[in-house]
Amino acid sequence: MEEKNVLTGLREALADRALDASSPFGDDTIVIRPSALREVMDVLRAAPYDFTMLLDLTVVDYPDRAERFEIVYHLLSISRNRRIRIKLSVGEVNPEVASLTPIWKNADWLEREAFDMFGVTFEGHPYLRRLFMYDGFEGHPLRKDYALRHRQPRLPLRKP
Repeated sequence: MEEKNVLTGLREALADRALDASSPFGDDTIVIRPSALREVMDVLRAAPYDFTMLLDLTVVDYPDRAERFEIVYHLLSISRNRRIRIKLSVGEVNPEVASLTPIWKNADWLEREAFDMFGVTFEGHPYLRRLFMYDGFEGHPLRKDYALRHRQPRLPLRKP
């Protein structure tokens, strides 16, 4: 498969699961349906695409959109020396997508970070709890509607 036809091949392989495929500024990007996440990632990990490494997972907050949170995955194919970006959007009420920990072990910490900072839940995650903030922390600090001067509840001091 020619390198310049990767997005065309992926669009055909993913059929109705891919909403858009483009290369803005030379970065291959596919926008998918949230319900098809695991299935799409299985296709991308297998031959001929071989995107065997999950580089990063992040969330972007667009408070004015109906589907407020955009979840972005960056994958790498070592054998083909190619990167690809996968995007999907979820709403503000109960933002949830499937966990990728069965496919990539490093998704564990990346998903916990997204959960902690944005409140996105990953269905099937083996140990989804806060990563950076303490358990009594209220809210999600990277959401754009998080009050800058929000006062957190005080925790009792531990006795030595």
